[in-house]
Order: sequence, then structure tokens, then C-alpha cells
Amino acid sequence: MSEPISSIRNLGPAYEEACGRAGIHTAEEVRMLGADETYARLLKTGTKPHFIGYYVLVMGLQGRPWNDCKGKEKDALRKRFDALKASSHDKGRSDLEAALNMIGVIEKRKA
Repeated sequence: MSEPISSIRNLGPAYEEACGRAGIHTAEEVRMLGADETYARLLKTGTKPHFIGYYVLVMGLQGRPWNDCKGKEKDALRKRFDALKASSHDKGRSDLEAALNMIGVIEKRKA
């Protein structure tokens, strides 16, 4: 039997719902994809980028409390988050434009 996403430390029903919108339905899928790919898929399906939401996922997959991320580790995660956001979040587009872009109907805007 599959484990729910909320069985991963720090992740609750809202995270589980966002993952469902991204086509991710089990804790096993999240573990297999890893934090970066999971979060990129969340961004691509409409989740607004938020650094805490990203590092909560990273810490949870490591079995650590969400607030355990500090110092240089947090700085490194911030760089990873910024790169994910830049490559996976369609800033400045309406939801319809972002959806059309995702399926290749309109050209991606320049930053």
C-alpha cells in the first residue's frame, strides 16, 4: 500500500493537495523524484514560489524538522530554490498563458 505524502515529516494536507495538482500522489513518488524535481513540478502547476515551502520539503525528505535548516546549508538551499524558481515559474503570465506555454502553444517570455 502506498504512503500518503503527508506521511513525510513537515508535509501536511495543503502540500499533499499541491502535489496532487502536479500529478504526484504518494510519498514514494516524492522520494523518488527528490526535492528539486517535486518542487519544480509544483511551480509548473501553479504553486506560488516560496522559499520556506521548498526547504520544508528538503528537510522533510531528510527526516529533519523544518526549522533545522540554518547558516551555510540554508544559503545553499536558497541558491537551489532561486534556480528552480527561475527555470520553473512563469512569472508575469496569467494562469491561462502559463498553461498554454506549458503545452507549447505560446512562446516563453524573456525575463
